[in-house]
Amino acid sequence: MSLNISEIRISLRDDDKLKAFASMTFNDAFVIRGLKIIEGTGGMFVAMPSRKRPDGTYQDVAHPINNETRKFIEDRILDEYQKERAKQPSLVASEA
Repeated sequence: MSLNISEIRISLRDDDKLKAFASMTFNDAFVIRGLKIIEGTGGMFVAMPSRKRPDGTYQDVAHPINNETRKFIEDRILDEYQKERAKQPSLVASEA
């Protein structure tokens, strides 16, 4: 079975660093929710869903095993994020 992203949903946020939440569905059969689109010092990136541990650190709940898959997922999510932002001219204007 090959990895196919069948749907990406973006929920925009008006925050300094957290720009949106995302969910993605693979092969019309498996969904991952809680991805975060973050604007960091080095640019935009996608943070995987995570949970807080008792010691205060965070652990990814789901994540790609290799850099190739991470890039594939991140590129697709950031592309959808840009499309969603383009539909929201008031949000784009407020960030300028």
